[in-house]
Amino acid sequence: MPAANAQASESGAQAPAHVAHPKTIKSYVKRAGRTTTGQAKAFEDLGPKFLLKYAPQPLEPQAAFGRAGRLILEIGFGMGEATAHIARVRPDDNFLCCEVHEPGVGALLKRIGEQEIANIRILQHDAVEVIDQMLTEGCLDGIHIFFPDPWHKKKHNKRRLIQSPLIAKLVGRLKVGGYLHCATDWQPYAEQMLEVLSAEPRLANSALDAGLQGYAPKPDYRPLTKFENRGLRLGHGVWDLVFHRVAA
Repeated sequence: MPAANAQASESGAQAPAHVAHPKTIKSYVKRAGRTTTGQAKAFEDLGPKFLLKYAPQPLEPQAAFGRAGRLILEIGFGMGEATAHIARVRPDDNFLCCEVHEPGVGALLKRIGEQEIANIRILQHDAVEVIDQMLTEGCLDGIHIFFPDPWHKKKHNKRRLIQSPLIAKLVGRLKVGGYLHCATDWQPYAEQMLEVLSAEPRLANSALDAGLQGYAPKPDYRPLTKFENRGLRLGHGVWDLVFHRVAA
């Protein structure tokens, strides 16, 4: 589920009930859910270190992570299973992760503590505002958007996250040579993603470079989640798209 809009409080333990968000593009959908005792404890114990405060000013990655490293933006990490795995297998990279769903943020904080992960920072805020206000041109080495809400009904397709205006914003924040990796298990959305990404002149499809038609093999760093494994057993497809920033 895509990233979100609730900003962490000063203690990192609770989010305010309402934060204004842009009306043109939303990077999230509000979902019901209860924060467990373990997740609440993770907010309390780990929030002060791993939750960043949203501020309408440029992020200083080295200060935020306490070290230099390639900066990867993730938009919408759900319950954080894949995020934690990727951060562990790529310890030299820094992962800036946006999500508003409070149980999901709590679950990732809990994983961070249990797995002793140091290279994740979380912004519990709408990713679009983060992109607009906190990320400077060419600051990102990579972007992950895994399984955003597909909005299955045709009349709701306009609510999908992967659309040209947002992609243009994201590409502007990518370094030349940086990558954008999207994944979905809904074929009509995969087709839309391929169309939108292919239409952006500053992106090149890595699958075509490898002689493939449109979709990329799943990169080794992205794990199969329990949900995805269940879908594959039922015969459902999963589509990965990996594009790289080229000079304009």
